[in-house]
Amino acid sequence: MNSTAMSAPSTTHEHKEEEAPNAVWLNGEPLGLDARSLALDRGLHFGDGLFETIACRHGHPRFLADHLARLELGCERLRIEFHAFEALRREIAQLASGAERALLKVLVTRGQATARGYAPRGDERASRIVLRYGWPLEDPRHAADGVAVRIADLVLGENPRLAGLKHLNRLELVLARSELRGSPFLEALLLSSSGRLVSGTMTNVFVVLGTEIRTPRLDRCGVAGVMRRVVMRAAAEEGLAVEEAPLTRADLDAAREIFLTNARIGIWPVCAVQSRTLAPGPITRRLQARIQPWLEGERA
Repeated sequence: MNSTAMSAPSTTHEHKEEEAPNAVWLNGEPLGLDARSLALDRGLHFGDGLFETIACRHGHPRFLADHLARLELGCERLRIEFHAFEALRREIAQLASGAERALLKVLVTRGQATARGYAPRGDERASRIVLRYGWPLEDPRHAADGVAVRIADLVLGENPRLAGLKHLNRLELVLARSELRGSPFLEALLLSSSGRLVSGTMTNVFVVLGTEIRTPRLDRCGVAGVMRRVVMRAAAEEGLAVEEAPLTRADLDAAREIFLTNARIGIWPVCAVQSRTLAPGPITRRLQARIQPWLEGERA
């Protein structure tokens, strides 16, 4: 063998990423060390995290157990090692305390990236952020008279691994929400790439077909909302069955009643789907009445 022959190249093709940037600038200015942790957070770079929006009344966070249960499930599904739930609960209580009306946004991310690239190394430390916002009074006409909605042009991609989670990858909803700009519609309903009805941009949707209440099955995409869960519990207490089922545009067209839910608004009846008009129906009104004391903070 020729002693000058080159040794065989490695067959592992292992590529080692840089562990940390050597400069971080924001809007033309270098960031100090204290700000770098946020600039390097994987939630910012990849949407690698989850969030909850919690409505607070009379200093009390509504349906907190449901929010934290969904957050814990999301961490398990995304394999984010977050265990500071008791500390988070105390922070939420502290920020809610004394506020007559407030909205808290909780974000949990995998934390600061310890290497460049998509793959986490496994040594990241999860981060939590809690923000408090004012919460102006809702327009009472939306709950009383209903809201007009349209069908979004954008369709949602389907990914069962992420279905149901309130993860930070929200660009589809950002684009869908932008379709409402300058229109009379307050919400856009979303279909998936296979033609299933999924949700609104910020709401879950229920339809009444005959005497049956149905809500989209969220096994392919979409967010399983906390108020969706609350309304399903309320329906059960009222002796009303709710079926989670694959729904389509045809089910919207056939529905006698349609209503929307989220943690902030409670229940909004739908009074129009594009050019088709509806009226808030008896089942919608029955469920609104059932959950109203809970929305006022009498139950969490």
